[in-house]
Amino acid sequence: QVQLVESGGGLAQPGGSLRLSCAASGFTFRVYAMSWLRRAPGKGIEWVSAIDPDGTDTYYADSVKGRFTISRDNAKNTVYLQMNRLKPEDTALYFCARGWNTHDYWGQGTQATVSS
Repeated sequence: QVQLVESGGGLAQPGGSLRLSCAASGFTFRVYAMSWLRRAPGKGIEWVSAIDPDGTDTYYADSVKGRFTISRDNAKNTVYLQMNRLKPEDTALYFCARGWNTHDYWGQGTQATVSS
């Protein structure tokens, strides 16, 4: 069965950093694009970032461009989201999902809170 398990969320101060991880299993990870999405308080789902199967093409929402970096390690079946220069508006439940612009499997999410 397909499983996506996020980790790495927590509390950070404005200007700080968090590194999220998503461990994948139950499918051939290396042939799928992967995405990070988030739901912030008072907001809908936002597509934060995506990465193609071999890691050569990426997408970032304007709200995070220049601050967040998506990467993947196909040997470890893991996708990462490095979040730097965090802002309070980055506070959200962050989801890992399989796919680029369509997402058929989602993880349960990991909470990132940015506050002072």
